[in-house]
Amino acid sequence: MNTPTPAFTAADVIQLIAQSPDGLGMDALCGTFAAVPRRTLQRNMATLVRERRVVLEGKGRGARYLAPANPPVRASVAPFAHLSVQEPGADYPTDPYVPTSPEGEAIKAYVRQPRHLRKPVGYQPAFLEAYVPNVTAYLPPELRAQLHTLGQSPAAQTPAGTFARDILNRLLIDLSWASSRLEGNTYSRLDTERLIAQGQVAEGKDAVETQMILNHKEAIEYLVHDPERASLTPDTVIALHAFLSNGLMADPMAEGRLRERAVGIGGSVFLPLASPQGIHDIFGFVLEIAAEIADPFEQAFFLMVHLPYLQPFEDVNKRVSRLAANIPFIRHNLCPLSFIDVPQQAYVDAMLGVYELNQVELLRDVFVWAYVRSCQQYVAVQQNIGKPDMFRMRYRRELGAVVAAMVQAMEPAAEVLVRARVPSEVAQADQAAFVALVLAELKSLHPGKAVRFGLRSLEVEGWSAHTLLTKP
Repeated sequence: MNTPTPAFTAADVIQLIAQSPDGLGMDALCGTFAAVPRRTLQRNMATLVRERRVVLEGKGRGARYLAPANPPVRASVAPFAHLSVQEPGADYPTDPYVPTSPEGEAIKAYVRQPRHLRKPVGYQPAFLEAYVPNVTAYLPPELRAQLHTLGQSPAAQTPAGTFARDILNRLLIDLSWASSRLEGNTYSRLDTERLIAQGQVAEGKDAVETQMILNHKEAIEYLVHDPERASLTPDTVIALHAFLSNGLMADPMAEGRLRERAVGIGGSVFLPLASPQGIHDIFGFVLEIAAEIADPFEQAFFLMVHLPYLQPFEDVNKRVSRLAANIPFIRHNLCPLSFIDVPQQAYVDAMLGVYELNQVELLRDVFVWAYVRSCQQYVAVQQNIGKPDMFRMRYRRELGAVVAAMVQAMEPAAEVLVRARVPSEVAQADQAAFVALVLAELKSLHPGKAVRFGLRSLEVEGWSAHTLLTKP
């Protein structure tokens, strides 16, 4: 004869846990409430944790629910609110956080506890090993479909990297500012724009903050200017670290090099992997898995989870993950992820949830909100881009090479000089149009556009001054 299944109410669960001094794990709860689907039970338990009616200790299979010392009086368990994106133009909360799912709230409640109430944990290889590319999904299919719709750009059918190049000037400022801000950088967006466009250092800012902004600029340019570089390989990610850590590491030898010593994470009870050989092997494994993921959004989110979790470098790991997460968007001509307006505390809490619990739901909440916000920022830019100039696109490399060569040679914008530099790759029938395009670029060239041609703003300033003086 079957044993009757107890009724499932919040009071039943809380009473059952209160009667267990050592707490109860999810398996024990599922055994008691056999008629309730495991996923439903997990969602309701997350709500109870968020409401502080139970306390969650540990992670994974070892997690246990305990009775709190001072339980609050709250209503019954609320239903789980499914994740969804908000369309561009929707209102966003003004409080310094992001909308969170019940699971995200439970993670937030756990990581906000004092350190002595959180169990120290080390790197768990099983967290990565459990991920099977194109089978495991941190982002549900319906959520990815919404993000795909939202992130489409006018350059969808053009060569990889086209859209990122089209909005490069805006992306350089937004991503450099927002990513640096998540690290505590106090540059304003306007200060960042002046630094990147004009080389003007903001008053009252220390050299480290200025260097951080400029490092982001160079790393973004590295990815966008050459689509071949925007690939998920160890060399690319290490190169990103070399750019982003330039002048910011206590040991200059650690710039662009995998970690060879143990490190800790301030404010966390997580102890990263210490073995240099283990770091090297797992770093390669992380990127192998990432490269196999077909969906660009799942790919980006996977990198945001597992690169910081491994901590492959002595420092600057999260910055590397944020730029690496943009590689799939660059390759697929999707709206980039600029992290504009992302609350620092929400991002920190989300990363602690990954480090200490191996749970991604709060980071997923941040990721989704951040992507929607980024798309809002670029929707007007998308509308103004219009139809891509296929001629310019076909000869993009040749155009850049000729402009750069003429500037560096201090040659004025003269038709005869341009014709002498027309590359052999330009078809005979296209040469007149190509010369006209080079002349137009040279005549509108100023220091703020130097980056498009691989030039420094000072080189363009010098060329402008020289050609002005030598003009008849």
